[in-house]
Amino acid sequence: MKNSKQGFTLVEIMIVVVIIGLLAAMAIPAFQKVRQSSQDKAVLNNARQLSAAADQYYLENGVSTVTLGSLVGSANYVKALNLVANETYPDSYTQGVTITITGVAGVRTITYAP
Repeated sequence: MKNSKQGFTLVEIMIVVVIIGLLAAMAIPAFQKVRQSSQDKAVLNNARQLSAAADQYYLENGVSTVTLGSLVGSANYVKALNLVANETYPDSYTQGVTITITGVAGVRTITYAP
């Protein structure tokens, strides 16, 4: 009678674990780039909304500078500013001046030229 061995050896299991680890090590940087890209796009979208709101404020009030508090709020032009990466937006906006958003994910700075 033939005595057959069932299951996997320890070496076979370790090889599979190493291969999975290598695949994961290659995939993680790609996921981080996608995450960073989506954060940057969301921050730029917020900057675009703030710029459009500031333009509308300039037209309605005949001024060339506005504070963030006059743009964001339940009764203002932008109802809520959703932070996506703990970024910091400027406190005031001047017509025609580039908007600089700092501290995006703690390390990046993004600029938006209206």
